[in-house]
Amino acid sequence: MLKFIFMVLLMTLCSSSWVSIQLSLFLGSLLFSVFCLSSFGEFQYGWSLGIDWVGYLLILLSFWILALVLGASESVKRSGTFSGVFLTVNLLLLLSLILTFSCLDYLLFYICFESSLIPTMILILGWGYQPERLQAGVYMLFYTLFGSLPLLISFLSLYNLGGTMVMSLSDSPELEFSLILIWYLSSVVAFVVKLPMYLVHLWLPKAHVEAPVAGSMILAGVLLKLGGYGLIRICPLFSKVGVSLSWIWVSLGLVGGIIVSLICLRQGDMKSLIAYSSVAHMALVLCGLMLYSWWGLCGAIAVMIGHGLCSSGLFCLANVSYERLGSRSLFISKGLLSFMPTLCLWWFALSVGNMAAPPTLNLLGEVSLIVGVISWSSWSGLGVVFLSFLSAAYTLYLFSLSQHGKYFSSVFSCSSGEVREYLVLMLHWLPLNILILVGYMFIV
Repeated sequence: MLKFIFMVLLMTLCSSSWVSIQLSLFLGSLLFSVFCLSSFGEFQYGWSLGIDWVGYLLILLSFWILALVLGASESVKRSGTFSGVFLTVNLLLLLSLILTFSCLDYLLFYICFESSLIPTMILILGWGYQPERLQAGVYMLFYTLFGSLPLLISFLSLYNLGGTMVMSLSDSPELEFSLILIWYLSSVVAFVVKLPMYLVHLWLPKAHVEAPVAGSMILAGVLLKLGGYGLIRICPLFSKVGVSLSWIWVSLGLVGGIIVSLICLRQGDMKSLIAYSSVAHMALVLCGLMLYSWWGLCGAIAVMIGHGLCSSGLFCLANVSYERLGSRSLFISKGLLSFMPTLCLWWFALSVGNMAAPPTLNLLGEVSLIVGVISWSSWSGLGVVFLSFLSAAYTLYLFSLSQHGKYFSSVFSCSSGEVREYLVLMLHWLPLNILILVGYMFIV
């Protein structure tokens, strides 16, 4: 399987055509999904790459999202300026993501985890829309590095104590509780920033707003999942401390998700609203991962996969509106039903997924997370109720304000949409609604 992945990457790098690279990525994701389904049910480190089912799902998601990114970045292709550099940066980002999700060594995992930051910075700084992209890049760089340096010290201390950094061989350190607590916080903070959790989330809306459509789709689709994947890998080392501190993380997740959802309801920028909604969804994922339960783990992974497809599709839709109207403001981009009636269907379909309505994968994930959180503490059910209600509220706010109402007076006409755009949106929506069957089989 390792030879297959590098063969697909070699084919894409050797291809000079934009379409051939996109087809190679779709082919890679198709063959990878067939391999995943043929190996379904094996959960140990006995597969071809040595990784488990979580890594396989996220590698498959990386292939799929990057292929859709190339389909949505038609403006870069038409401009012709640095389109080869754009393709190279995206393929390097894909390579770093594949290596991150397939590492068995903590130090190599850290190196690949941090290397994904460089192509993302190049995308934001090179193809961003506004001069403020420099500030967004600095925010993302310093927030990520601030959390990553303690993580490096934690991995080196783990090697000094246990003599190995192999994930399957590393064991929980036996030290005093105060030392373990400091070690635990140093290890978790990098992934909490990447997730991101409320209080360390300010880099994400800035990065999304200033990034091109490729940067926004990759950020929402895959890069935020690095935080959840890192927590899945590092939390079993500190299970005793983690269980005793789970109430702090669940409280921060629920309260922070409610506050961010209220922030969503006062956003006037389309991309900013979708970015803040990502923070609210990841808050529930944080709650599930910190519960150390099977319901929480399965629900968190289902929400990560579903959110990656749904949020990436919403950013693609926001870019379609921006390319035609020249503005991301909801007060200018309203009444789009009159101009782009066919795209209204895709706005509705992806908005349904964003509010975790049936039959999307997000519904299965959020139900699992709600069961896990309420079974942990019945009092937390109140926070889950508010979070679910506000999730539907800001999604309906986004859909109703953008599609209904009186259109802006300076907007005269615009094209409804291209076949390419409909294809990209359908390839976001289709797996979002089909994967619920696979998820149901897995949980049951």
